Amino acid sequence: MASVLLESADAKNSFVDLSGVDSSAFSNPYDALIEACNDDSALLQEKYSNHRQTRNAQQKANLLSPTFPGLILDGILLRRVDPTVSPGYIDPRNSLVFWGRPPPHVRTLAATIQAKLKQISPRIWLMPPENMHITLLEITHSRPPSAIPPLIKALSPVIPTIISAPTKSPSRLIKPLVSFDAAAIALSFVPVANEKYSYHHLRRDLFALTAGTGVEVGSRYVVPSAHATLGRFIYAEDHDSREKMERS
Repeated sequence: MASVLLESADAKNSFVDLSGVDSSAFSNPYDALIEACNDDSALLQEKYSNHRQTRNAQQKANLLSPTFPGLILDGILLRRVDPTVSPGYIDPRNSLVFWGRPPPHVRTLAATIQAKLKQISPRIWLMPPENMHITLLEITHSRPPSAIPPLIKALSPVIPTIISAPTKSPSRLIKPLVSFDAAAIALSFVPVANEKYSYHHLRRDLFALTAGTGVEVGSRYVVPSAHATLGRFIYAEDHDSREKMERS
């Protein structure tokens, strides 16, 4: 039976670093992978690739397992999409996140994949193109409204630097791959192997800028992953049997 959550679906979803690198000893967790790879962009790409391939294999085994408990349904998103489920419901989650916007050709690719997903899973929720993003740095999540303005005030001296960082120090992501788990489907990428400054370096620098203001970075997870969510599961009917799971 699917689990319906009245909290972030990610709260029940496991995001484990499968690169084999332990970041717990680092004040800036993004330094851990860079140091483990000797600041070699080719090795960074390999770590990102291994992480997503290993996770996809694990998730496929989980989804097709006879003991699979069911999809992780996003109950909050369902209530936002369909107001008749819980009239007057207000999403209590407030977050502060710096996003990166995919360029037009990536959004076009994403839309093509989303159309195919809709054929397989008619009731899947699809990320609107105008909201599609890659997380550069999640500072906090699932907080009351009053918690956000003080963080913005503390960050205000470095916000222009953070916003301009991706263009001042460009980093590219390549090799799109559909990644998935019991809660969602995403389009994942890996850093370029022959460029010194990578997406992972960018995230390291944004973390350092934020931490330098005294703001605590409360990201839910720090893993070698660069992905844009394509869709989330809010209904179970399309995948409520092993036969349907195998077909999709």
